[in-house]
Amino acid sequence: MTGIVYKSTGSYYTVKTDDGQVYECRIKGKFRIKGIKSTNPISVGDIVDFELDNSTDEEIGIINNIHDRKNYIVRKSVNLSKQTHIIASNIDLVFLLITINNPPTTTSFIDRFLVTAEAYGIEAVLVFNKIDTYDEAMLDEQLFLQYIYSQIGYKCLRVSAQEKNGLETLKELMTNKVSMFSGHSGVGKSTLVNSLEPSLHLKTKTISEQSMQGQHTTTFAEMYDLSFGAKIIDTPGIKGFGIVDMEKEEISGYFPEFFKLKDKCKFNNCLHKEEPKCAIKEALEKDEISWTRYNSYLKILEGDEDHYRTDIYNDDRIASDETRNK
Repeated sequence: MTGIVYKSTGSYYTVKTDDGQVYECRIKGKFRIKGIKSTNPISVGDIVDFELDNSTDEEIGIINNIHDRKNYIVRKSVNLSKQTHIIASNIDLVFLLITINNPPTTTSFIDRFLVTAEAYGIEAVLVFNKIDTYDEAMLDEQLFLQYIYSQIGYKCLRVSAQEKNGLETLKELMTNKVSMFSGHSGVGKSTLVNSLEPSLHLKTKTISEQSMQGQHTTTFAEMYDLSFGAKIIDTPGIKGFGIVDMEKEEISGYFPEFFKLKDKCKFNNCLHKEEPKCAIKEALEKDEISWTRYNSYLKILEGDEDHYRTDIYNDDRIASDETRNK
């Protein structure tokens, strides 16, 4: 039989077939030693072949083949720095949920996520959530970020899951597609899914007042069928986004505004740092490229692996000002 993995707990996989039947499956040990370096050899969204194991009273499926993935999104495993973690696969659209101050989403986190989406050929949409909670300063911050990313060409949405603002536009984008919601813990992923499909009743938690950090409510990635003809993958909140498997020379190619100018640099292998006649740096001086984006690029280039876990939004702005004033 063939089906799509709807949930992965690391040891068991919930697989749904085309006729709507759901089976609990496990994998043969060989998948763990086939050169797959990720902590999870099978991810939500994978298409798999399986057969039923009749040797026990339980109806358990044994996965014996994984179909080739059209794409997947991966990050560095936080606890095992040499391992990677595949968040989900075979995705049509990825929505990155962003909040300004509850909890703060950093520009370096946004940019690392977008670089990964670009590298794996997945269209990314930025969703600014909780707009009903913004004061004037937070609104200015949100509109500033929206301007930066919409200028580059990224679609940006402003939504409020609580007040149900912007949900119809979101539904239109999601219809007939497999979408993934991602972002920090506490940005409102599960609440937003509940707003789109109230019958799901996904668990939600409030933000910790003391730390302004979200609390994990989604433990494992899971796919849901929605009533308006969409599939959504809800993912656990992630603190950081470590970039994997990228050569220094290719990183700027995943910044669309850099890629447009690369051919105008004097040197083909320009890293856009100290090289003379660099088109990216010239555009930067003219404010045609965002300083926060350039700052994120430098951090990725320099492999600042601790930074992606510890950064807070204000640090990015301070660093951008320092870069501008050099």
